[in-house]
Formats: sequence, structure tokens, C-alpha cells
Amino acid sequence: MSATPRRNLNRREFVKQSALIAGATFAIGGTKSSGKILGSNEAIRVAVAGLNGRGASHVAGYTDPGLKGVQITYLVDPDKRTFAKRADTVKAQHNVTPTEVADIRKALDDKNVDVVSIATPNHWHAVMTIWACQAGKDVYVEKPCSHNIHEGRVAVEAARKFNRIVQHGTQSRSNGAKSNVMEVIKSGQLGKLLISRGLCYKVRNSIGMKPAKAAPGALDFNIWTGPAPEQSYNENLVHYNWHWFWDFGNGDIGNQGVHEMDLARWAIPGATMPKSVTSVGGRFGYQDQGQTANTQVAVFDYGETQLIFEVRGRPCAGYHGQGVGNVYHLEAGIIAGTKFFPKGSDKEAPLPTLATTRGPAEPCHEPHFGNFIAAVRSRKQSDLNAEILEGHYSSALCHLANISYRLSEEVPFTTKPEVFKDNAAATETLERVATHLTEDVKLDLASTKLKVGRKLAIDAANETFVTDKDARKMLTREYRKPFDIPEKIV
Repeated sequence: MSATPRRNLNRREFVKQSALIAGATFAIGGTKSSGKILGSNEAIRVAVAGLNGRGASHVAGYTDPGLKGVQITYLVDPDKRTFAKRADTVKAQHNVTPTEVADIRKALDDKNVDVVSIATPNHWHAVMTIWACQAGKDVYVEKPCSHNIHEGRVAVEAARKFNRIVQHGTQSRSNGAKSNVMEVIKSGQLGKLLISRGLCYKVRNSIGMKPAKAAPGALDFNIWTGPAPEQSYNENLVHYNWHWFWDFGNGDIGNQGVHEMDLARWAIPGATMPKSVTSVGGRFGYQDQGQTANTQVAVFDYGETQLIFEVRGRPCAGYHGQGVGNVYHLEAGIIAGTKFFPKGSDKEAPLPTLATTRGPAEPCHEPHFGNFIAAVRSRKQSDLNAEILEGHYSSALCHLANISYRLSEEVPFTTKPEVFKDNAAATETLERVATHLTEDVKLDLASTKLKVGRKLAIDAANETFVTDKDARKMLTREYRKPFDIPEKIV
């Protein structure tokens, strides 16, 4: 989009914005933009932030012997218990002892750090990306790149303003077979794309109930909480189940699902923001502390093509052989994953080969990291397979679905809610959900409530909602100081 998106602001918001954008930069504890340009033989020094889960893959990626000229110099995590196992990996591969800090701002203050690689919980992703760009660092940020739509756009603005290389962690963009599927779909050889479907059928069991208690002494819970509202610690937050709490995560649609959401959007030519979104679902099969949906259907209107996304957190069979994956419904048949099945046939037919994806300059275990490092050296945003703008749009779709869902009303479960009454594909999808809940989860649908979200019309050019004031409030959040971000970067 050429225009800079704007939200409709009330007077209080306008005054706040005017104060924040008085200058082009903002304070993050005294950091200064280094603007360093690296030579082809210089070592790229990396600070890895967030050391559990995907953070282990970041450490493994940058210590891969195939990725030459990269050195991890900082390990960043508010939980001291995470350092030892990652430091051992760095020492073994790089023969250096990384500096260990709880607060990313200490790494940003070091002019010798070139890259910040972010694998923290979601609520830190955009804040840390924006801070790092202002400090003159390039960024690899895990999916989703944002916790809400507004901060994702500000992250894009920061990358542009400070001319930084920012890669989004949707690794399928560096997968040659999936890139080829996109080129085949866009070539028109198989007719129009009618439905681009993303699936996240991934078992998520009950997390139970954990009481509030004092945080462990090794954990700086204030730093971990960061921009989110101040609250009590409980053991369901650190280290993984934060995904299922709105203050920190975005549910499975914004966790595993953002990968498949990205692939679904990628298949639709020119797709950025949709015309509208509707989402329905619930948290079925147990009662626990989690807040997000474990079962969800989201429908996005892209004109000739619908994007339909399905989340199922209870055990079930796949759909056209896909559990965590994608199904593309075309006039000539369907593509399930990377396999083509002509219309009316259950026998696979070959797909033509039309494209290969740009790879790293050198072979390495995770090509997405290699592609990022190659772009850091070339200084070309266009060399990235998953540049931050693409990450912003795919993450935004997850947020749009959740906004609709959170603005829902509970109704008796029905396979034909009013919001889907004229949409055969959405109705069919919800009918399959009803069958799944009845047969796999053993629910009595007659006594089960369904959360039916609002159908929200979207002003794509300005990344806001056309009329819904409640939805507009959910485009951003109240940030806890000093972890706040500007309204925009000019």
C-alpha cells in the first residue's frame, strides 16, 4: 500500500500522538543508531533474545557450521535458568563466551551488536523489533511479528525509517516446494483460486489452573511482563502457556497458525488486508485457565477468493490429508500441501515446476536464517524471503480473526449462524467442526454454546475498521511504561 495507514483518533488519542511523533526517534535507555555497514568478510554479531522453545533453534541456526561469519555475542532472557544450556552450544561452536543479560536494552547499547534475533513471547516481538531498528540493528523476529495490528505497522515503519533488514520467522517462504505451489496457483493453469484454506489441527490439552504466587528468584518477571499489564505471576505463564492468555499471546491461530495463514494469503495475488472478517469458535472439551479459542473458524473476504482458516485443538483426523497445512480449492481441483488432485479424482497428478525460492549464500540447516544473513550482507530488503511487511500482513490476519472472536456473543451451537447464512463454504466448514466436536470430543451440542463473532468491515488502506468502535479499540493496547512505543514513526 502506498498510503501510510491511519486510525480514526479521538481528541485524547490525537494529543498523545502529536506528542509522540514530535521527533523521528524515541528514547529506549540511551541507545544510539550505529548504522554499521558490514563487509563481506566481517563477522556478524548476534544477540539472541528469548532462549526457550524456538530460541533454541535460533541458537542452533546461528551456530550452524554452514553459516559462516556469524557469531552469537549476547544471550538475552529474563530467566537466568535458560542461559547455561544455550551458552554451552555457543562456546562449543564459536569458542566464545556470550554475554548474558536479562534486559535487551543492554545489548542494544552495544554498538558491536549487528543483529537482534527475537524468539521471545509474542507481546515483546514488535516492541523489541522497533527498539532494535532504532538502535541500528538488523532483526530476525519470530512469528507473529506483533501482538496487535498497530504495533506491527509501526515495526514496518521503523524498518523503513532506519533502513534495517527485518526478516519474519515464517520459514515456508524459504521452502522451494511451497514457493512452486504459489507460482502454479498464480499462473492460472488450474483456473481461479476459489478458497485458500489454512489448517491448524494441533492437539492442545488442558493447562489446568495455576494459582498466583511469587515468581522464581531467577526470573525477572517485570522484564518478562514488559509492555503487558502488570499482574501476578503464575506457572501457566512461563515458559509456554502464555500463548493462551490475551495479554501475552494470540491463541493457536497466532502461534502455529500464522505459518499456514501466511501460506494461505501468499496464494492470493496481491492480498494484503481483506474486505471483512468473521470468526466463530470456543474453548471446548475442558475448563481451564486459558482464555483463547482452542477451536476456531475465521473467514476473510478477498473478493473472488475466500481465505478460510480452521483451528482445532482437540484430536481429530486431517482434511484432505492435511493437519497442520494448507488446502487450495481451484476450479481444476485442489492442492493439498504440495500435492494436486484434479477435480473429481482422488488420484494425485503432477504439478509443473515453475519457481525456486532464493536460498542462502551458503548451505545451512535452516535456509531461512541463511537467507536473512545473506540479506544483512547485501543490505537489500528485497533479498529477504519474508520481509517484515509480509509478516505484518499475515500476522494482522490472525489479529483480525481474534478481534472478531473476542467481540462475540454466545449462542446455542448451530451449524448455520446468521453471520454465515449466505456463505456455503463457511457453513460447510462449521458443519465439519460440529461433527468433530460430536464424534471426536464427545460433546452434546444441544447443551454447548458457540461464540459467534461480529462480521467486521475493514478499511484496508488505513488498516482500521469501517464503523465498529469496539473493534477499533482492539487495534492497539495500553502499553506499560517504559515499554511503550510511538503512535507512529515519521
